[in-house]
Amino acid sequence: MLQLRPNCECCDKDLPPDAAAVICSFECTFCPECANGVLAGSCPNCGGHFSPRPVRPSHLLDKYPASSERIVKAP
Repeated sequence: MLQLRPNCECCDKDLPPDAAAVICSFECTFCPECANGVLAGSCPNCGGHFSPRPVRPSHLLDKYPASSERIVKAP
């Protein structure tokens, strides 16, 4: 199950579970602005490409909550 990390790993912007975000195959999570801008469409951690992060239906967030662990790495 996806962690649904709570922030952009580049700029630390909050990314609630229903926010637009992108992930790589290792679930590195970024806001679309950083992914398309400073990161130029490539994950700085693994070199992979990004896909839109799925949205977990709100009625399932109580049973399967999003992660609260914040990860920030400078590009």
